[in-house]
Amino acid sequence: MAKRSVGMVLAPEYSDNKKKKEEKNDIETVMNSIEFPVLDQTTQNSVISTTSNDLSNWSRLSSLWPLLYGTSCCFIEFASLIGSRFDFDRYGLVPRSSPRQADLILTAGTVTMKMAPSLVRLYEQMPEPKYVIAMGACTITGGMFSTDSYSTVRGVDKLIPVDVYLPGFPPKPEAVIDAIKLRKKGISRNLRDRFGSQQNNRCFTTTQRCCLRLVKHGCIWLQLSTWLVKHGLVHRSLGFDYQGVETLQIKPEDWHSIAVILY
Repeated sequence: MAKRSVGMVLAPEYSDNKKKKEEKNDIETVMNSIEFPVLDQTTQNSVISTTSNDLSNWSRLSSLWPLLYGTSCCFIEFASLIGSRFDFDRYGLVPRSSPRQADLILTAGTVTMKMAPSLVRLYEQMPEPKYVIAMGACTITGGMFSTDSYSTVRGVDKLIPVDVYLPGFPPKPEAVIDAIKLRKKGISRNLRDRFGSQQNNRCFTTTQRCCLRLVKHGCIWLQLSTWLVKHGLVHRSLGFDYQGVETLQIKPEDWHSIAVILY
């Protein structure tokens, strides 16, 4: 079974409730489990600390675009989700007719030998990261055709990696919604990818002062504005690997020093 997905991005939350105990700041920052050494929960709201992976997956949580691959009766149950009773649009699901615009493929029904190359081709044309939900017994194991059929694939996972198995003959529409929710939880709870982002893709930006450059070998490249250079806030005596006029390489152990300079 395929292992994919990453963590959610942090989000600031503003509190105006005067009944709460007074703290140092009125701004409460709700952060994920990634701990940043410099930025704490009293950081000003002009600083946003996140990773590109967290940001893209935070947006993907509410906008999974499925490619519907239905071949037989199980797909009729999925068609009922489009109606007003279940209203699967509220989960951000927008069916796409092109695999290049989809990040989730939902297979429902029997997969035959002749259709197998087409299914694999559709899966390969989907951009990364991509997810697969196998819906129904016929898709998962071949169903009633798994014993004596010469033309049926005994499980779609023999062709493409499957993230969520949805058994049933056919599964109910509520089960399809539960499978999609399960896939979303997988996107937000992959700790291995999250801790990898903590070590390799750490960055912070400030308004009109610096912009993110390329990340190389665990070091952060920032392109500083001419304002910082003119006012002498960045110079060679800081011990940084300073290259060129406006490019600065900041190593993880130098985060505290650069934070003091910028603020």
